[in-house]
Amino acid sequence: MPVFRSITCLSLALCAAIVAGCRDRHAGDVPRGDTTRFAVVRDDYGRDVTLRARPTRIVSLNPATTELLFAIGAGGRLVGRTRYDLWPDSARLVPDLGPGMRPNLEAVLGARPDLVVLYASADDRAAADRLTAAGVATVAFRMDRVADFRRVTELLGRLAGDTARARAVVDSVSATLDRVRRATESAHRPTVFFHAWEKPLITIGGGSFLSELVTIAGGRNVYDSLTVPSATVTLEDVVRRDPDIVLVSPVEREKLLSSERWRSVRAVREGRVLAYDTNLVARPSVKLGEAAASLAALLHPAALR
Repeated sequence: MPVFRSITCLSLALCAAIVAGCRDRHAGDVPRGDTTRFAVVRDDYGRDVTLRARPTRIVSLNPATTELLFAIGAGGRLVGRTRYDLWPDSARLVPDLGPGMRPNLEAVLGARPDLVVLYASADDRAAADRLTAAGVATVAFRMDRVADFRRVTELLGRLAGDTARARAVVDSVSATLDRVRRATESAHRPTVFFHAWEKPLITIGGGSFLSELVTIAGGRNVYDSLTVPSATVTLEDVVRRDPDIVLVSPVEREKLLSSERWRSVRAVREGRVLAYDTNLVARPSVKLGEAAASLAALLHPAALR
């Protein structure tokens, strides 16, 4: 289904807001002297998940967490991924277990994992419960915001047994985001419409990391007042909001520019339709800093020179 594929390729960035209570400050703490537990974390279903030992066979069914596991040095322990997990190149060597949403549980269990990482959507709740009932430690995280990247990276570091490397990844990405923010903070902020899908017309709301990246890059999302990660909108409303710039994937750019329908949008008529790099601006993971820099280069070409 095209819309589902689009949402997946945007790193599940168009799903609902963060589950309340997932930031328990005690999550992951193991009492001193307790040798029966390797790690305890609270996932975004609100469940406390306990690992008794360092996981050696991990299935990650979220492209963002797959990237993060490789970044923190646990990629060699992955025994399963989704068909969309194509970065880094080493991820392609991990067995493809199919879709991330509503996964094939027979295939997942066949990989004999001791840890499964899911995306915390309503569609995956039943899978998490069934895997847990089968005796497999299963955690589910939402990754809609930049703060989720930081939080989930640190939790994965606890689960994988390398908190120092996880913190180094967070610090490195955060430093790049801060550098881009400083470079664009005094620039004029063009208003931006972020085109996510055409039929139906879906845009990015203020509840998405993509909207945050636009802000960091020196723009303002015309739909940043929406609290959801994404929303279906009408072309008439886009015309009314009159964005200075339309951000779109390279595949869609020429279609918009040649569309008679889209000529009702001033930015399209005047050729201000910019293609973002889908290899960078895809999911809230280790490329967040590069993604912000690439958007800043579109909105303010001289800012990062």
